[in-house]
Amino acid sequence: MSAAPLVLIAEHLATVLAAVTPVTTETRSLSTARGRILRQDVRAAVDIPVFDNSAMDGFAVRFEDVAAASEHSPVLLRVVADLPAGTDVDPPLAPGEAARIMTGSPSPTAATAVVPFEDTIGGLDDSLGEIAVLRAPRAPGAHIRRQGEDLVAGDVILTAGVRLGALQTAALAAAGVAAVVVARPPRVAVISTGSELVPPGTALRRGQIPESNSELLAALAAEAGAEVVLRTSVPDEGDGPRQAIAEAEMLGADVVIFSGGVSAGAYEVVKNTLGDVMAFTKVRMQPGKPQGFGRTASGVVLFGLPGNPVSAAVSFEAFVRPALLALQGAADIHRPVISLAAAVSWRTPPGRTQYLPVLIDRSLPRAWRAVPATAGGSHLAGGLGRAEAYAVIPAEVDAVEADDLVDVMLIS
Repeated sequence: MSAAPLVLIAEHLATVLAAVTPVTTETRSLSTARGRILRQDVRAAVDIPVFDNSAMDGFAVRFEDVAAASEHSPVLLRVVADLPAGTDVDPPLAPGEAARIMTGSPSPTAATAVVPFEDTIGGLDDSLGEIAVLRAPRAPGAHIRRQGEDLVAGDVILTAGVRLGALQTAALAAAGVAAVVVARPPRVAVISTGSELVPPGTALRRGQIPESNSELLAALAAEAGAEVVLRTSVPDEGDGPRQAIAEAEMLGADVVIFSGGVSAGAYEVVKNTLGDVMAFTKVRMQPGKPQGFGRTASGVVLFGLPGNPVSAAVSFEAFVRPALLALQGAADIHRPVISLAAAVSWRTPPGRTQYLPVLIDRSLPRAWRAVPATAGGSHLAGGLGRAEAYAVIPAEVDAVEADDLVDVMLIS
């Protein structure tokens, strides 16, 4: 009996995404919305800038009064007002008059330019009374920021699907926005399987290894915006996976991620116990060929990832992270990909897309290179810690040679 053909990566991802229903929304203040994904467009409440204001410390003037100023023929002006930031004063300026003004201060209605302190003889030290202007502003409006030149009230600042970082929340605050509608974090349970697993730091007997996949997957889920509500491990015997799902459902989990127990061995506990709620397949990728996926009757999304650490990490990037972002309504669910030259040659698996952990050699700023972080084994968790990206090599490529351009998916 011939083996079933391998499923394409895109096909398996499509199956995953078709099962994803976005989580509910909540309204959050800007300070508590950082890292969340917007679910509604946000419009400016005020203009940016809010009013005409000075871009320099200096003097608000009438341009025509100083248009002919030069070092050989300074123009004398009388200072009639002092305008610090926050003032609401709008002094009139008659011909030959100026107002001392600080950066960000409202520009007088009568002013048509600002002369910086450094373009006068006395500068700040002689800025009240009479001043001598040495250099004319370049044109009317020089050094005045006009109201609404960035955006006006009602303009869309950010669209739904954007993740809120520091720059985004600062822009919203500048536009007078105090609260936004965002996706709540998806609740995730992370379950490692394997009777050989013990907590890190435990004295090891023969056959035991430190459990690391839950650390890996919980951290990756949190980086994708999820809230980890359960993190545990179960042995290779018994009904541990089903019991873990029940506990996760009690905690309100949206997603359960298993690692291990999905391959072709005799003790594949996830595959052996959850065949009624999960389908198990082989995907055309290396590492990460064995995959499990399904949903419970209550709608909890179930992932079964391979147990080797690199396989689990790659599988998360290929399938789980896009699903978690889709749950939140993200506009972009994929990592950025750039092209870099391979620093060395390496082998590729026949007929499967390869994900090879790489670090980036930045020693030549104009010629970054992809350097393998591991020898390629799916069990090499130590090398995984050095990785900054994955080189993604198409299935039809027989081998990578030094200096070949390869696609590199950035993960840090």
